[in-house]
Amino acid sequence: MNALFLKEILEKVGRGELPVSEAMEKLVHLPFEELGFARLDHHRELRTGLPEVIWGEGKTVEQMTLLITKMIEKENSVLITRLSAEKGKALQDRFPKAEYYPEARILILKNEKSEKSLQKGTLLVVTAGTSDIPVAEEAAVTAKALGHEVGRLYDVGVAGLPRLLASLETLRAASVLIVVAGMEGALPSVVAGLVARPVIAVPTSVGYGSHLGGLVPLFAMLNSCAAGLTVVNIDNGFGAAMAAHLMMKD
Repeated sequence: MNALFLKEILEKVGRGELPVSEAMEKLVHLPFEELGFARLDHHRELRTGLPEVIWGEGKTVEQMTLLITKMIEKENSVLITRLSAEKGKALQDRFPKAEYYPEARILILKNEKSEKSLQKGTLLVVTAGTSDIPVAEEAAVTAKALGHEVGRLYDVGVAGLPRLLASLETLRAASVLIVVAGMEGALPSVVAGLVARPVIAVPTSVGYGSHLGGLVPLFAMLNSCAAGLTVVNIDNGFGAAMAAHLMMKD
């Protein structure tokens, strides 16, 4: 249930084109719908400005099929994260208009009535290395689904600073930056010291043994001396995109 869908119902009632009883039927599952295995939050976007999103891991294709069907009934677009290629293919067979992004592990099914208009400003997703790209793509694809213009600047880590400094103009032109890094996690601090824009740091579970599965870059980012740096959890590209979306909302 998004604001456009609710506004359309209220306007039709106001013009006498939709009986109150039918409007009530359309709103019967506001704020949520009980499905047995899940309680689908139709009120989330109206309440928080962030859409209801399906977490793909641990759910069966049948469960996600029902969730998608119920979301489509409320004229919502569908975003599924952490979805395996196998499940993505199965859902595409059932919903041919769905798009699956294998590197990001995201499936998107757009509803034309609720499709997001392009938000103001540019979101730039930056990675330290090539191995950080899957997490970065989760952020980039999520942000694009939310209506943002997304730029990418990959493999510009601190092991070769000239690569980053050569792109200063691109960095400074962005409205918000999501910076993804593993290993020692230094890149977000460097970027935050170069730009006058919000920087969201994403630590990844990429690194050697003492990296501790992403804890080392997480702690480094939390202890950054670059003022104002925002940090999300390990490998949480989705969370970074949602935070950026709220920062960039009109």
